[in-house]
Amino acid sequence: MAAVSPLRKLRIEDYQYPLPENRIALYPLAERDASKLLVYKGDKPQVSVFKNIGNFLPSNALLVFNDTRVVHARLIFCKGQEKNGARIEIFCLEPTAPAEIATAFACSGSCRFKCLIGNNKRWKDGALQMSFPQGVLQARKTAVFDDCFEVEFSWQPAHLSFAQVLEQAGKVPLPPYIRRQAEDSDKARYQTVFARFDGSVAAPTAGLHFSPQVLQSLKDSGIEQDFITLHVGAGTFRPVKAEQIGDHAMHYEHILATKGLVRRLIDALKNGRPIIPVGTTSMRSLESLYWIGLKLLRQGSPTKEAGAQPVFEIHQWQAYEDFAQARQEISPIAALEAVLAYMEQQGVEQIHGHTALMIAPGYQFALCKGLITNFHQPQSTLLLLVSALIGPIWRELYAFALQNNFRFLSYGDSCLFLPQT
Repeated sequence: MAAVSPLRKLRIEDYQYPLPENRIALYPLAERDASKLLVYKGDKPQVSVFKNIGNFLPSNALLVFNDTRVVHARLIFCKGQEKNGARIEIFCLEPTAPAEIATAFACSGSCRFKCLIGNNKRWKDGALQMSFPQGVLQARKTAVFDDCFEVEFSWQPAHLSFAQVLEQAGKVPLPPYIRRQAEDSDKARYQTVFARFDGSVAAPTAGLHFSPQVLQSLKDSGIEQDFITLHVGAGTFRPVKAEQIGDHAMHYEHILATKGLVRRLIDALKNGRPIIPVGTTSMRSLESLYWIGLKLLRQGSPTKEAGAQPVFEIHQWQAYEDFAQARQEISPIAALEAVLAYMEQQGVEQIHGHTALMIAPGYQFALCKGLITNFHQPQSTLLLLVSALIGPIWRELYAFALQNNFRFLSYGDSCLFLPQT
């Protein structure tokens, strides 16, 4: 049996810092790439503007972006026929029938989702109904789970996909710390310019700073770009309430990587080009790819369900306990080559996984050499991830940002951390 990692005893109170309410950005800047940029390369922090990020990136870097697309996951129903009836808010978390994300959003006529329900006590039974520009949406509770509910949605006209229904009937799921109602402008600004695949209930916010002009300038300068998909769940905002992180349960999120990306990652590793994820979601996805490859080498392929592609699961503490020794024995190149070989043997262009990987101080990075990110909440798992990369100096850098009027959290300013390049 694997030993219990000492990292479980890390105290979340050691990752507290003062964040005044007025430093939380409630709105984005008028221009995506006009945000301030804090650069840390192992020495004194530098201040710049995000549009100049190419001046600080290694010229041979490979940037990896999360191309998930935020869905309008908040649905507001009024119970009964009166507009002044009880207001019931349904927040879609993840699909249950069908369970595969892309299939669920492509569904016509009906589907089922795990949901959070606001004002649930006022919704005893029966169906809720709302009209949207092209039709009518109904919701009916079908099951109760420990921390949420299953809701069956049905709609007319039935030929519309659920993604189309949400686009018209739902609201942008702004984070709880943005204390205002979603506005029409959020439909574009709480979405990256490269978003492609429906599935997230929160934006991969580091990507919000990239404008088409910045992307093109990086491409022109020879910096490579590729994409991975992690559908961000509501658990990304879940506070760590336990005193020790070992008592905090990480949420699973769905990741998808293409064969082309895996090949490019292998090439970067072989040629000494630094892999720099854009955002914590991209970082968790890339590091999870390593553990998927390691599992293939150690345990073989997962059991395939009838009519479905196997889904690889990376548990919260696997990197520190089950496979701690294997991390010393299996190189990142070998792990990714195992992933590529599996995809070629199976004849698939994509590999799917569910990851709850906890990246905390003490984690040994397999692929990532830096990070483009935002400033994160105190006592959050995202702050633990940042500390795992740059060490205790995170506290000095965050204090520097507060002293120099940086804006924090989702619509706030940006950081470039390059401690290993």
